[in-house]
Amino acid sequence: MANLANTLKQLSALSQETRLLTFKMLMEAGPEGIQAGVIAEKLNVAPNSLSAHLSILSDANLVSSERQGRHIIYRPNIPTVNVMLASMIENCCNGHPEVCGSLSNIKCVPA
Repeated sequence: MANLANTLKQLSALSQETRLLTFKMLMEAGPEGIQAGVIAEKLNVAPNSLSAHLSILSDANLVSSERQGRHIIYRPNIPTVNVMLASMIENCCNGHPEVCGSLSNIKCVPA
């Protein structure tokens, strides 16, 4: 069973609009990631505000960052996302996973 405290921290990190949109953008980008400045521009968010949001996502272990020259590239932490999603459906439908359909087979796979 996944650590409930970690799952709660991750869901809490995602429970704000800018952070959720940022996370979705990073998940769409996949392992290549996105520069923080590009995220700020696309979401029309001030860089210092985005930095605070990315810090919360990083603290929840949902994203990682890597400095490349003057830029910071953010990427989704796909193994952590898989654990978070699995923790929410691990006991799906009281032992009848067929009720949930293919939901129980969903995994985020790095490209």
